[in-house]
Amino acid sequence: MKAAIVTEDKKVRVEEKQLRPLNHGEALVQMEYCGVCHTDLHVKNADFGNVTGRVLGHEGIGKVIKLGEGVTSLEIGDRVSIAWLFESCGRCEYCLTGRETLCRQVKNAGYTVDGAMAEQCIVTADYAVKVPDQLDPAAATSVTCAGVTTYKAVKVSNIRPGQWIGIFGIGGLGNLAVQYAKHVFNAKVIAFDISDEKLELALKVGADHAVNSLKDDPVLKAKQLTNGDGLDATVVTAVAKKPFNQAVDVVKAGGRVVAVGLPTDKMDLDIPRLVLDGIQVIGSLVGTREDLQEAFGFAAEGKVVPIVSKRKIDDINQIFEEMEEGKIQGRMVIDFTT
Repeated sequence: MKAAIVTEDKKVRVEEKQLRPLNHGEALVQMEYCGVCHTDLHVKNADFGNVTGRVLGHEGIGKVIKLGEGVTSLEIGDRVSIAWLFESCGRCEYCLTGRETLCRQVKNAGYTVDGAMAEQCIVTADYAVKVPDQLDPAAATSVTCAGVTTYKAVKVSNIRPGQWIGIFGIGGLGNLAVQYAKHVFNAKVIAFDISDEKLELALKVGADHAVNSLKDDPVLKAKQLTNGDGLDATVVTAVAKKPFNQAVDVVKAGGRVVAVGLPTDKMDLDIPRLVLDGIQVIGSLVGTREDLQEAFGFAAEGKVVPIVSKRKIDDINQIFEEMEEGKIQGRMVIDFTT
């Protein structure tokens, strides 16, 4: 089969790869689509450690074509997802309290185990979440990672209907964060970015206001739009340090800042303000299988519409170049159906 494999020189080589036989509890999936995530770029660049030889991809959608022994959760023909949460131990304190993404023995698709950017993929059957029939499989790739990540982030922001939330960074994650915040949680949404083109997209998908942080002071604009109060919560999907600091500055007393993006820098936190104003800064890592089922459901209802563009697997290095240059709107999706 053809697969996108990480090389020693921080590139990706598309080559033929032979899959091993299925083990107990596993299924073989014929891939239809796989989204290209910014985390794939980090993995390729060895930002999380050298994984030369690994098959990339954790936004995979495909159909089950073979079952290993002991599989009862899937059937041949089921359309399933291959997500960042590839498998957890199922018995630790995190797994037993609905926080399986924090499992210390977790396996991650396209990072610690081979992922979905290939014509076929072996999955742990119980962790392959089924995709609703009403949801387009190419669009479902975005929900598998970007969608469930932003859905979970907005969820843990504790935003309530009618409250103000700011989304920092309107890329593949940010545009979905806007949609979940607006159409699922019924919040008032302000989009923050440095690209007018991306801010126009944010307004199209549901943002109430858009702020270019290069042209306007985010703190002043946030106060103007909220009658001097500030925002109730922010979600940061950007991959630079500055938006993280701005996301803290724009929230009001008691506000919550949810960090999602993965820049390599450290935030500057005003500790007295955090303490005196009761500001909460928390990290949110993708989502559980239950979160993914919920995120798929809202997308199947049409409340969230991922923006995807289909590409060939041979374009993968070009896609990464475009990603680094900030040229991509929505999500690039590798098409294995043609």
